[in-house]
Amino acid sequence: MSTLLQTAALHPGSGTFVAVVGSSGVGKDSLMAYARARLPADQFVFVRRVITRDADGGSEDHDTLDRACFEAAARAGQFALSWEAHGLCYGLPISLEADLASGRTVVANVSRAIIPTLTERYPHALVVEVVAERQVIAERLAARGRETQDAIRSRLDRTVTTALPPGVVRINNSTGLETAGERLVQLLQAC
Repeated sequence: MSTLLQTAALHPGSGTFVAVVGSSGVGKDSLMAYARARLPADQFVFVRRVITRDADGGSEDHDTLDRACFEAAARAGQFALSWEAHGLCYGLPISLEADLASGRTVVANVSRAIIPTLTERYPHALVVEVVAERQVIAERLAARGRETQDAIRSRLDRTVTTALPPGVVRINNSTGLETAGERLVQLLQAC
């Protein structure tokens, strides 16, 4: 398959793009859900990703496409950004462009690998890195029940080499959700 990094021809508007990154199991989706429940929907948009993975009760709420349909959608310009990671394809719908143009804050869970493309397209994007202690991540991954203990160890031992841009904000989500969640809410309100 050709590269899935796609960008639409539209130019970003006056809203703020907030890219949330972090290892699997740090609690990105939980933090985003916490913030979404506390912020006005007319000002803050939490992007629903399109993924080539079937929906299940243990993963994020997302739209599903099979690989062939995903690739066709990418070629048709239906994604503002798309990428491939861990054998799956991920896309952010082009509709986020209208939200940015309307001045809304757009929040999306993205891969670190897409950050260079994202910051080229949205130069004023804010990158939020969610981190957590190794044992906390291991427990969260095990609770999801999607991976074996060997797969979890492999995830924990993986080294991330993609550098994040200057100005990244780090949120530690090792303790209670409310503490890290309130930090994210305050950060988004300041955008």
